[in-house]
Amino acid sequence: MPENFVLGMNCKLYFDATPVGSTDYSSITTELSNVTDVNLNLETGEADITNRANNGWRATAATLKDGSIEFEMVWKPSDPGFQAIQTAWKNSAEIAILCLDGARTVAGSQGLGGNFTVANFSRSEPLEEAVKASVTLKPSSYNDWTTITT
Repeated sequence: MPENFVLGMNCKLYFDATPVGSTDYSSITTELSNVTDVNLNLETGEADITNRANNGWRATAATLKDGSIEFEMVWKPSDPGFQAIQTAWKNSAEIAILCLDGARTVAGSQGLGGNFTVANFSRSEPLEEAVKASVTLKPSSYNDWTTITT
């Protein structure tokens, strides 16, 4: 029976500490599992193309795409994913990321992939909760929307 929805717990975030050199994301295979509440933010810039022929309506054309991936992860320095994100932040380096709505082995899973920079790596220390890192990733190179075909 086909699903009519996707649960957040079934979405996947993958990483590779080595940036990709093209939009072939096959090397991004390690799941970043120490994350909670991932937000994939996608926007498109706009240009005003209004003219007198628009019958009094403002007209807009889409321009550049923008995006970010925001999530929290438990502050766990021994976790390889945590280490990769922290190292990318410390070194102002790119990290390869694949943010999918399903597993990368399932045909039809889709999302944003490419190289990202770590724009935010903040630590919260609530009194009665686990220490967490709040992370924001921003696209930097070889970014594209991808759909898994195999």
